[in-house]
Amino acid sequence: MMGEAKMSEFDTNLDAQTTDTLEETDKKCPSCGGVMDFDPATGGLSCPYCGHTEEIQNREGVESAEELALEDADKVENCDWGVAKKTVICKACGAESVYDALEISAVCPFCGSNQVMEASDQNTMAPGGVVPFQISDKQASDLFKNWIRRKWFCPKLAKESAKAKNFKGIYLPFWTFDALTKSKYRGEYGKDKVKKKADGKTQVETTWYSVRGNHEEFFDDELICATTNHNQSMLRGLEPYNTADNKTYRPEYVAGFAAERYAIGIKEAWQMAKSSIKFKLQRSIERRIIKENNADRVRNLQVDATFSKLTYKYLLLPVWISSYKYKEKVYQFMVNGQTGKVSGKTPISIPKVIITVVAIALILILISMLAQYAG
Repeated sequence: MMGEAKMSEFDTNLDAQTTDTLEETDKKCPSCGGVMDFDPATGGLSCPYCGHTEEIQNREGVESAEELALEDADKVENCDWGVAKKTVICKACGAESVYDALEISAVCPFCGSNQVMEASDQNTMAPGGVVPFQISDKQASDLFKNWIRRKWFCPKLAKESAKAKNFKGIYLPFWTFDALTKSKYRGEYGKDKVKKKADGKTQVETTWYSVRGNHEEFFDDELICATTNHNQSMLRGLEPYNTADNKTYRPEYVAGFAAERYAIGIKEAWQMAKSSIKFKLQRSIERRIIKENNADRVRNLQVDATFSKLTYKYLLLPVWISSYKYKEKVYQFMVNGQTGKVSGKTPISIPKVIITVVAIALILILISMLAQYAG
């Protein structure tokens, strides 16, 4: 939630707390004195008033977020925020604005100052790295138009009339995990054989064989979204991100954008990552068994995995969020601020769905008739 109007005494309740901005993050333009924002086109700061640009200087010798040992996470992890909103006092103009408790960066609605906010709990981690925006709001708009044009079941009128509302650029929190896995597995693989029956029809018979073995696999940057404020399915549709292309966190990278703190802590995130890795291990071992044994299928696969060399990073990843309206209904969508991949929902044309289903059914009937004729 971006800044709202000044709070009244009635609004100041137990669900809000007051905090100051963490530091003076405004970079004044040397040409005109305006507040500079991060510019996806240059990867540096840009003045929206006169166009002056400057590079962002990282700490010497530190280009990207470092991997942290998961066993040390207890020393810094704390995710009990205790409040739903907070009142932020802008250092630049003194105005008070109401923000979501998990926001760590925004733009003052009164003076346009870029703000990085005090954490609700000082034991909470600061981001280790940030993947900067590489897609501008104009590019995001063009990508959206191309994306919706390719949606076959979307009504033609919706495609022609869909116009995105103003884009909101936001950095969302993610955890990444590295893990070396060593697994013991056992199961069965099957080999199919097609036999022709007396009536001319075919039948598939599968012969099963026992299999067991060891499997070692390293997982790099297993990604877990740490926000609960947005549609998770839509966010997964934006993946993958190139997380290796991250920069050591500096407030200049989020200047002019909103940024959100994590709501899912490191412990819960690791359990989610562990489940995801185990699922991927199952698929990976299945593919290995099929390839090594020239098999057709696998069943009853049991995998016993151990994890070592566990590390993690806390990153901010870029997302453009917008929406459009069709027949009085609002449809939200998102654009990956690094790759430009679009994810979202569109209206569905029922006549198109019916025509497609009927066409597929007719094709299947035709194929079946040709097969019987050939037999």
